[in-house]
Amino acid sequence: MTVILKAILALAGLGIVFLGLNIGFGGIQTLGLQGNGAFIEVTDPSLFSIRDSHVRFIGGVWLGVGLLFVAAAFRLHQLRGAVLAAIGMIFIGGLARFSAPSLVPLAGADLLPSLLAELLLFPLLGLWIVKATPRTVA
Repeated sequence: MTVILKAILALAGLGIVFLGLNIGFGGIQTLGLQGNGAFIEVTDPSLFSIRDSHVRFIGGVWLGVGLLFVAAAFRLHQLRGAVLAAIGMIFIGGLARFSAPSLVPLAGADLLPSLLAELLLFPLLGLWIVKATPRTVA
């Protein structure tokens, strides 16, 4: 296994941890770590708190994915299957973006890099992991 692969796993993991912290601890309105600005008005505080809790959960899951990638930088052989499964889920998440009512934002500078990472870079990382690590049978 190459040092470059481990470094990429660690960097990707740290990036995902950053995003997970922003959403997991900031909810729908985030902590503002990716930029601040009012973009939502709460008209039903009760419903908002329920949906905000769901978003915090999803942010926490994303934080966990990031920690998995960081751990895999040190123990990829043991975490190979979990990382490949996470990469598959990231790809599915990228595909889910196409369910939005408007696809116009996907081509913009704010979303296109994420979409390309989800649909191209992460699958390529998965392929690299498959080629660089032997499959172990439990």
